[in-house]
Amino acid sequence: MTDSNVILAEIREDVGKGASRRLRHQGKIPAVIYGGKKDPATLTIEHDPLLHAAQQESFYSSILEIRVGDGRTQKVVVRDVHHHPYKPRIMHMDFFRVSATEVLKMSVPIHYIGEEESEAGKTSGVVIQHLVTEVEISALPENIPEYIDVDLSGLEDGDVVMMTDIKPPEGVEILALAGDDPEDTMIANTIHIKESQGTGAAAAEEAAAAEAEALAEAGVEPVDIEGEEGEIASDEPADDEPEADKE
Repeated sequence: MTDSNVILAEIREDVGKGASRRLRHQGKIPAVIYGGKKDPATLTIEHDPLLHAAQQESFYSSILEIRVGDGRTQKVVVRDVHHHPYKPRIMHMDFFRVSATEVLKMSVPIHYIGEEESEAGKTSGVVIQHLVTEVEISALPENIPEYIDVDLSGLEDGDVVMMTDIKPPEGVEILALAGDDPEDTMIANTIHIKESQGTGAAAAEEAAAAEAEALAEAGVEPVDIEGEEGEIASDEPADDEPEADKE
């Protein structure tokens, strides 16, 4: 287990909205750990190291280890993260206890590889679309992958990639394909882009030009709604959005 998978925490007794608000002002995060046929426990975690770890894709599909000050440890997975409405801040986090003998169900990212080497990737005017970016799996904790690779190196113009084309690691089951009634889903395909479609920027410019032409034909003068600095003018200041709280 790497250092990035280890979370240092403290057990907290003071709970409630007021206590959570005080913790956040101190640069800490209130958290809860539950599951594993044990009572839930409330934790306090330093905010900045956890925010840094949570910016990594693998954080949400890895087995993590929580360590408290008295030396106790617990293997967990992330179950829920509550973010501030507009600030880069985590407000609360939920963890689920992991047992080595208990099958887990969780989502892991899909990494599409090899598309640049594929015939479709080399064909002018052909775009490869990634329609699904994660897949829900079930596996024992020791078998859970950080991600699943999907090889597109053999993709040709007109091909599609289905959920059944995924080759999960040993001991990993894709839930959508499990049971007596599997649900196969397209996860990637190829589409043609005409030269006349252009880029998004070109399309926006064309739309603006067409609008200006229509206004000119109608004899309507365009109205400038921007201020001196290029911002939309307003007579009233914007209200600050209140900070979200969670017990």
